[in-house]
Amino acid sequence: MAGEQRADGRGRVEIEGLSVGYGGRPVLQLDELTIEAGEFLSVLGPSGCGKSTLLGALAGFVSVDEGAIRIDGRDVTRLAPNHRETGLVFQSYALFPHMTVRRNLEYGLRIRRLPRDERNERVRDALRLVDLEEFADRAPKQLSGGQQQRVAIARALVTRPKVLLLDEPLSNLDAKLRRQMRHELRELQREVGTTTVFVTHDQAEALALSDRVVLLAQGGLEQLGTPEELYRSPRTRFAADFVGAANVVPVVDGTVLGAPMIGATAEADAVALRPEHLRLVAAGTGRVPAEVLSVGFAGERYEYRVRTADGTELLASPPDAQHRIAPGAAVGVDWDDDEPIVIGGR
Repeated sequence: MAGEQRADGRGRVEIEGLSVGYGGRPVLQLDELTIEAGEFLSVLGPSGCGKSTLLGALAGFVSVDEGAIRIDGRDVTRLAPNHRETGLVFQSYALFPHMTVRRNLEYGLRIRRLPRDERNERVRDALRLVDLEEFADRAPKQLSGGQQQRVAIARALVTRPKVLLLDEPLSNLDAKLRRQMRHELRELQREVGTTTVFVTHDQAEALALSDRVVLLAQGGLEQLGTPEELYRSPRTRFAADFVGAANVVPVVDGTVLGAPMIGATAEADAVALRPEHLRLVAAGTGRVPAEVLSVGFAGERYEYRVRTADGTELLASPPDAQHRIAPGAAVGVDWDDDEPIVIGGR
């Protein structure tokens, strides 16, 4: 993709004491959140956690009950959407079907009454940025889903916003194209340097794209950190289970499922065992005896559901996919001493 890196440092977002509700019922409450200029921040969480509400509040489409939103130190909390210098890409792309690609991109510039020469230059630059110069005169219906998504992003970028807001823009694409567009979207964001807030319910997308991830739950901040931090050091049961599958099991008298723990894990209330960290070994070996309940082939590995002697069911996805263990087989479950993740409550 072509384009020039923007290095002006614009787009720092500060949120303080934010409270948003519908019909008197609060649906989102954030004490503090800062998004650094040029950062790619993903907002992740289940349905109803407040993701879209946060994006709407940043864009100006959702009224704020309390608190403040500042962009580069300027309070935009009560400003109309067209006065915030943000660009929004909708889940449905929301392209004008009766306009060509070029006219779609020009629309926001015409409203801003930019001179024709500047409009033409910006449109050319935006189309070049997303590699769609040759499609400028086509209608949206003549484009593939991935091309429409790129047009929607170009339309948002052509106005040169300080903050780009993305509302699950990959959700309408098939699995293969979604994986491809993740890389293209991240490369594009790094190239233009625009502060980006990406809302998604897909944890794989959030981990693959982001500098940092905001995990929301029940309208509040559950955890904030880099993708590695959320995956390797979840602070709560919810975070451990939502960001990558996890088997959350209690620690009882220094043991997990009857197997002795060492170090900090022995003192914890509970630990998370990632499925890919569990190995299925011969019956009579390993830490915990178990029975295979079901098995599925996932390409590079098999995915198993097993049940231990005390009735606990675990998901296991060992890295060795050379042979398949049939349902009903007796096995042992094993893991390395440093694999259990100590977690807190909830």
